Amino acid sequence: MTDLSDKPVPNPCVGVCALDEHDICIACQRSGIEIAEWGVFTHEEKLEAWKKIKQREAGDFSE
Repeated sequence: MTDLSDKPVPNPCVGVCALDEHDICIACQRSGIEIAEWGVFTHEEKLEAWKKIKQREAGDFSE
């Protein structure tokens, strides 16, 4: 696995912000809170958000 501890975590935004009925963006798969707080998230919080995004992309909304 690649060590991401010293690399900037990319913003998953694709410029199409539209939240579904579960408060998840249909474009980037972030929650409304993740979108609003991204700018103040720590490195670790951003990595955790990316894990959740990947789960949502795979159809797992169980969090």
